Amino acid sequence: MRIAITGASGLIGTAAAVYFQARGHVITRISRQRGRLILDPASFEGQDMLIHLAGANIAGQRWSKRYKKLLYSSRIETTTQLCKVLANMNSPPQLILCASAIGIYGHIEPPSYVDESIVMGDGFLYRLCSDWEHSTNLAEKAGIRVVHMRFGIVLSPKGGALGKMLPVFRFGFGGKLSSGKQMMSWIALDEIPAAMEHVINTPGLAGAVNFVAPKAVSNAEFTRVLGKVLRRPAFLPVPALVIKILFGEMGKELLLSGANVIPKRLLESGYAFRYPDLETALSKMLSR
Repeated sequence: MRIAITGASGLIGTAAAVYFQARGHVITRISRQRGRLILDPASFEGQDMLIHLAGANIAGQRWSKRYKKLLYSSRIETTTQLCKVLANMNSPPQLILCASAIGIYGHIEPPSYVDESIVMGDGFLYRLCSDWEHSTNLAEKAGIRVVHMRFGIVLSPKGGALGKMLPVFRFGFGGKLSSGKQMMSWIALDEIPAAMEHVINTPGLAGAVNFVAPKAVSNAEFTRVLGKVLRRPAFLPVPALVIKILFGEMGKELLLSGANVIPKRLLESGYAFRYPDLETALSKMLSR
């Protein structure tokens, strides 16, 4: 199979490229110029599918008006132009796995949970993800199967949220954020390419698919388990006021909010998770 990947140098893109190359697939990395994707139709000719992961880092910096505009344009405008190119091709890729995020659900108080059938969010992340998913309309109308991979918190010691937490926790300064009651729906980085492969091989899957482990945890439980795996104390809470002062709107939506998200469509289509619970996932990835 020939697979084109945008955002191939990122955390998920790198893992996906390595995984599929190891299985004999041919990978084409769609390049960028001055931060923008080069949307040359020739790059997509002969490709069986596209994994679309391009977009500015959601936690790259505080959400100023300028950075929020960049987050929006790097996702919605780029995806709209990309799908326009694909829709006008005579023989486009027949499947697009397009990144999205569980931020579309907004903040859900436990013990309530959500699956792919419910979209009831609010805030900037909800609007960003909702518009992002709608930006593939041209591809869908052209008959291309589109799957919106709604990623939870991606866990890897190589980067992302966990990569930023590890130095603090290893020095024994870790702790819950605010009350710690906010839910964290997570997924191990190593799980993602296998889940992608399952989606590729399941033609009936289209639209939203939650890429999260079956067992979400509260922030307090995440803190406890990470401290246990690292054999370090984790009892220094960070007050909500400090998070709001340091990170503003981004802190409120990314750190103080959360939802218990269920991967209903993956489970119902027969996907067997490699890392179904947090302690197993953290133990394996941190023992390497």
